Amino acid sequence: MNSWSALSLESNLIASPTWSCRTPLSHTAALPYRKNVVVCSVKSPSLNVAQSTSADSVIRIGSLGQVTGVLGSQWGDEGKGKLVDILANHFDIVARCQGGANAGHTIYNSEGKKFALHLVPSGILNEDTVCVIGNGVVVHLPGLFKEIDGLESNGVSCNGRILVSDRAHLLFDFHQEVDGLREAELTKSFIGTTRRGIGPCYSSKVIRNGIRVGDLRHMDTFPQKLDFILSDAASRFKGFNYGPDLLRDEVERYKRFAEMLEPYIADTIHVINESIRQKKRILVEGGQATMLDIDFGTYPFVTSSSPSAGGICTGLGIAPRAIGDLIGVVKAYTTRVGSGPFPTEILGQGGDLLRLAGQEFGTTTGRPRRCGWLDMVALKYCCQINGLSSLNLTKLDVLSELPEIQLGVSYKNIDGTPIKSFPADLHLLEQLKVEYEVLPGWKSDISSVRNYSDLPKAARQYVERIEELVGVPIHYIGVGPGRDALIFK
Repeated sequence: MNSWSALSLESNLIASPTWSCRTPLSHTAALPYRKNVVVCSVKSPSLNVAQSTSADSVIRIGSLGQVTGVLGSQWGDEGKGKLVDILANHFDIVARCQGGANAGHTIYNSEGKKFALHLVPSGILNEDTVCVIGNGVVVHLPGLFKEIDGLESNGVSCNGRILVSDRAHLLFDFHQEVDGLREAELTKSFIGTTRRGIGPCYSSKVIRNGIRVGDLRHMDTFPQKLDFILSDAASRFKGFNYGPDLLRDEVERYKRFAEMLEPYIADTIHVINESIRQKKRILVEGGQATMLDIDFGTYPFVTSSSPSAGGICTGLGIAPRAIGDLIGVVKAYTTRVGSGPFPTEILGQGGDLLRLAGQEFGTTTGRPRRCGWLDMVALKYCCQINGLSSLNLTKLDVLSELPEIQLGVSYKNIDGTPIKSFPADLHLLEQLKVEYEVLPGWKSDISSVRNYSDLPKAARQYVERIEELVGVPIHYIGVGPGRDALIFK
């Protein structure tokens, strides 16, 4: 019996219609290796995603709205970058609206060169695309220039192609240090952040002592502003050592950064809205995902921004009525990094099995991701909040060896009464039972399939059952890490 069979059989033994999400699974063997990378080209005049489906893909992409958003619809790491890179060929601007360097994915171009992007939008590999870092993003300048240097040294021109909002807030190294000190204080209740300083930077923004990109144009007042927030951090955290030498060094460092950044600084709100007026096409790349949203996610185990549809408006200055299509990206199963509730999590070797098959390790941190079955309650919740017009189902190929696949279709209280929506109560999330549907697996390699009708019947049943449960069509299906491994449905 192979390890996938063990997963299915043991799941059936312990998964009654109300299998608790806390039941561990056990397995014996490893899984086939699958690289978690995106392969893309620097220049692609037309969508080169399998010739047999090129007409369908052009029609599908051409029908998208002038302003289209790509949003994570789980707890992040769904594979948004691949879709953004493919769609970017058909858009004039690709924009980030929130988050910071806590977002990240690895992209390989057609020559096999590797690009690890955390702040620069994914459209940068398409040489006719302008990339915008919006006002809602927090920008760590050392990290941004490192990305730009890496791109330039590998033949990707960034000159005149990256615009950074003058309203975006600067994330300093001390924010990262404070992030670690904060996590250390929480001990057993830590959030499990990336420790990239995202939360402390947004905290500075909200309490109104943050420093914005535009402030770099006024170095006469910059030292006083920096001194104020550094002194504030030192008064709050005993482990943070601050003195005149640190201030002097940082001021000199940021004088150099100010000169380097000047060509990139723009009033991106004006740029974006003028582009809309000129009928240019704009693709918004969301970071993280709705289940990590500061308002809608599993608070406090969330990020510090709004990765849901509302973040597009507040993070780029786009009016709600200007937004056309919103595409939700969702894995064929579920993963989560860090702490927090995860109702459909598979514990023990069962989770390890999915992790190895999907190579589920974070691009930003390298941390192993927690893995579980696809949670339809959470997905429907994300669809409702964002008003998603379609879905991109990724990594369907990872499930190819499973004889049976489970879908978490509903939640119940421990007394058996139904829970009608995704709950805010963390205690309830920890105690609830998940009701599963068991669907047949397809037990065949689908990585070379490029037409939906060529997928095995069981794979199509799985896709269509997801559509039926959430009421949103799946228009894109990922069947491998390569840029061409995408089915347009």
